[in-house]
Amino acid sequence: MNQYIGIDLGTSAVKLLLVNEDGVIAGEQSRGYDVVYPREGWSEQSPADWWDAVADGMRALLAGTDAKRVKGLAVAGQMHGLVTLDADDNVIRPAILWNDGRTQRQTDRLNTEIGKAQLSAWTANIAFAGFTAPKLLWMRENEPENFERIAKIMLPKDYIVYKLTGEHATDCSDASGTLFFDVKNRRWSREMTDVCRIRESQLPRVCESEAPVGTLLPEIAARFGLSPDTVVAAGAGDNAAAAVGTGTVTDGACNISLGTSGTVFIASDTFTVDPANALHSFDHAGGKYHLMGCILSAASCNKWFCEDILGRTDFGAVQAEIDAERLGRNSVMFLPYLMGERSPVNDADARGAFVGLSAGASRADLMQAVLEGVAFALRDCLEVAWAQGVDVRRSTVCGGGAKSDLWLRILADVTGLTLVKPVTEQGPGYGAAMLAMTATGAYASVADCAAAIVRTGEVIAPDPAVKALYDEKFGIYKRIYPALKMLEKK
Repeated sequence: MNQYIGIDLGTSAVKLLLVNEDGVIAGEQSRGYDVVYPREGWSEQSPADWWDAVADGMRALLAGTDAKRVKGLAVAGQMHGLVTLDADDNVIRPAILWNDGRTQRQTDRLNTEIGKAQLSAWTANIAFAGFTAPKLLWMRENEPENFERIAKIMLPKDYIVYKLTGEHATDCSDASGTLFFDVKNRRWSREMTDVCRIRESQLPRVCESEAPVGTLLPEIAARFGLSPDTVVAAGAGDNAAAAVGTGTVTDGACNISLGTSGTVFIASDTFTVDPANALHSFDHAGGKYHLMGCILSAASCNKWFCEDILGRTDFGAVQAEIDAERLGRNSVMFLPYLMGERSPVNDADARGAFVGLSAGASRADLMQAVLEGVAFALRDCLEVAWAQGVDVRRSTVCGGGAKSDLWLRILADVTGLTLVKPVTEQGPGYGAAMLAMTATGAYASVADCAAAIVRTGEVIAPDPAVKALYDEKFGIYKRIYPALKMLEKK
């Protein structure tokens, strides 16, 4: 049976999947790497570390297998990161990541001087500090020598595709998050490239996610024992790939990801823009579109509280201390803005907070508040979609946080959504493998592939009584950020 490789280039690790054509996972590997925080609110990584991790994981993934059975591969990756190459394709500086907040000044300037309405007309989105365009403006203003050396501007996953194929290419879903891409017409925006003072020749060619961009370089194929005819698809941004991997490819389908960041992803057959631009309007695989709300800290909040505050790595044991009877009744609340926030407040300077602490507050109360705070932030994104008449009542869930049954129970009760766990929980990597299958012709379309191999499992329905309690709590949650913002202004 033919096999396919899906690579998920995440923020803290790369995950590689070897997937049979029938959707069965035949192998998996993961390799971690560091995030560097040069200053408060800054976030960078070395692309060389990504490639080393991919190469090491690939060797282990294919060890003891007939690698010639692999017909295609694709990469899903963290979005918005700025990777710059010089004329010799050498990396100019460390990649500035999606959760880096250094560009608030450039973001504010774009939103005010050009104006949100004009930005939305050109790109379907307004400026957010994590997007790529403000990073380019920051680099031009603060590192002019490096800016002048730029020959190619890449996104993180595209750098891996380049290392595999020698091609400079990207896909529509990932390009959508740069703020110099015309989402409606699926092409680079001439107006925004002018604003950023870059040439279209400095940008990679744009393909659909499932389109082949090339085959493996001979030396790369030989290095891993793969055929040089192995097809490499354009791939997708991690959220679009996770949506593919969970079967979220039909009009109105929803997926919630509890990864390092958290997302609400709503697929659409037609191009739509949130009038307030609180949700992103991006391209999806298969020539379609999606609306997405993104919170910058989701499972990372759980990791921060358990590891950095409690000094614990057994997340399940910490969560086991939470009394299920306390759901909806916790007096402690948590604002999960540890890295600033994107949807819907768009404030890189926002910060997290515990509210409602008393002498009787326990470790379990704080842990519960963290889980609930992330769920409230995701509901905040859903509220924007509901206000537009988007009828979302059911959603698949993926990401590391989705392994917690307690967290999914809280998420269902906070949002009122019926949650569905896919049998395969490897969202972005699995979706990347599906894109590779489609690129090689194993399936006629992404939708056909999803219908054939994506299977769902456990269903978590909300408890109406607990949801009513959380509805009241959500009203309090909504007042926390504005209150803290007022204190900041004073």
